[in-house]
Amino acid sequence: MSVSIHISIARQMLTLFDGAGQVLARYPVSTASRGAGELRGSYCTPRGKHLVRARIGAGQPINTVFVARRPSGEVYSPELAAAFPERDWILTRILWLSGCELERNRLGLVDTMRRYIYLHGCPDNAVLGVPASHGCIRMRNEDIVDLFDLVPVYTPVEITEA
Repeated sequence: MSVSIHISIARQMLTLFDGAGQVLARYPVSTASRGAGELRGSYCTPRGKHLVRARIGAGQPINTVFVARRPSGEVYSPELAAAFPERDWILTRILWLSGCELERNRLGLVDTMRRYIYLHGCPDNAVLGVPASHGCIRMRNEDIVDLFDLVPVYTPVEITEA
């Protein structure tokens, strides 16, 4: 079954569609606190057409901590969060995005993949539905597991401000 993803920055919502355009699921998300933008170092969420380039974390337990896209051996907990208050937690699963539009979100200073933009899990106490990330799209851990199991590599992802 073919699927596609639409992420609305304005609504802070991810919608999963089947190949016929029917809604399969909706998930609240959190995009960048600095808004939309494509430039490397901006900490903004990139807009436009993307695809899922890599799926990372299959079979890992909920709350697995990832560092540089690899399980760190840690499992997120309030105690771990207190010990490392400045960490930007990437948990459970990673769907790594790659831009498809030259000079908008692919290659050069606007390359989504080289900016390490992911859909990923976040701590259970993180607020979703409001912009709060450093550029990535944060999701509830249960939601990223659900989405991860439904989307193959090369799934189209469109991120819009609408």
